[in-house]
Amino acid sequence: GTAASTRSAELGHYYAHPGNRFWRAIHEAGITPRRYQPGEFAMLLELGIGFTDLSKSGAGMDRQIAAETIDVAGFRAKIEKYRPRTIAFTSKKAASLFYGRPSRGIALGRQPRGGSLPEIFVLSSPSGAASGHWTLEPWRELAAWIGREVG
Repeated sequence: GTAASTRSAELGHYYAHPGNRFWRAIHEAGITPRRYQPGEFAMLLELGIGFTDLSKSGAGMDRQIAAETIDVAGFRAKIEKYRPRTIAFTSKKAASLFYGRPSRGIALGRQPRGGSLPEIFVLSSPSGAASGHWTLEPWRELAAWIGREVG
């Protein structure tokens, strides 16, 4: 994501706000075998799923995150270090910061392959604040991709 929500930052758990659809979405899409709770996020490492944010020091809505806390270079260094097979951004905003282009030019779903980067997916934001743009479809597309890669 871009940064932790205020609630997630308070609790130290990813996607901890009760209105956030993340945990339901990854289960309903078929990415996880059961519905995990925010406090169980570390257990997803056993499934090969890790978490990070572009801003590790900011918290709140995307518009509240100070630009100087966004660390795309640090994120790219994590990609180099950990070599994930797939990256999923949970908002167009996070993807736009990573790619350095406006979010309106970024489609949901699997992105065109670029250089040495892993496969990248842009998912609809699970935030309750983005409910008008919600769709589970790109999450299902990610699940199908994972199934082909792992299976």
